[in-house]
Amino acid sequence: MTKTFHASQKFIETQIRKILVSVSDKEVSNLVSSFFKAKRIFVYGAGRSGLVARAFAIRLVHLGFQTFVIGETIGAPVQKNDLVFLISGSGETIPAVMTADIAHRIGARVVVVTGEKHAKITTNADIMLVLSPPGESKERKSFAPLGTLFEASTWILLDCIIAELMDQKKETEESMRSRHATLELP
Repeated sequence: MTKTFHASQKFIETQIRKILVSVSDKEVSNLVSSFFKAKRIFVYGAGRSGLVARAFAIRLVHLGFQTFVIGETIGAPVQKNDLVFLISGSGETIPAVMTADIAHRIGARVVVVTGEKHAKITTNADIMLVLSPPGESKERKSFAPLGTLFEASTWILLDCIIAELMDQKKETEESMRSRHATLELP
């Protein structure tokens, strides 16, 4: 009864490993250093990419970075020397492409995580990470439909970036917890 579940799990694990291995240490170092150069950080993604972006933003706040999610009620205007971090699997999502263009014209540093190297969103990217799933296959369509591989790979990549930022900032889980939500019951 769980045959498809296990086949999907194995397929997704294998494909994500292949995708993440393609990210170079140089790309990671360049990305990580951009957080320390930024005045403030703004993140954006639409749909499921937006959920990944929001999860990343929460962790950045836990690390002490002044972080905003573009499109949320509480925000600030993007300015020169800010970092705008965009996630778009297709790289063609109109709001994400427009955000990259506007941020670039303002003088913010634009980071793009996408699944398509030559997408419109990459035109204004200062830093670009391409997490490109292998080509179309019957298995992908059955076990990881639509953007599953991109979104899952991005989530894992960004959690690894958080670990690197923690190390470089000399943060611990305990110090991060001090910036965690405080309205929870003990």
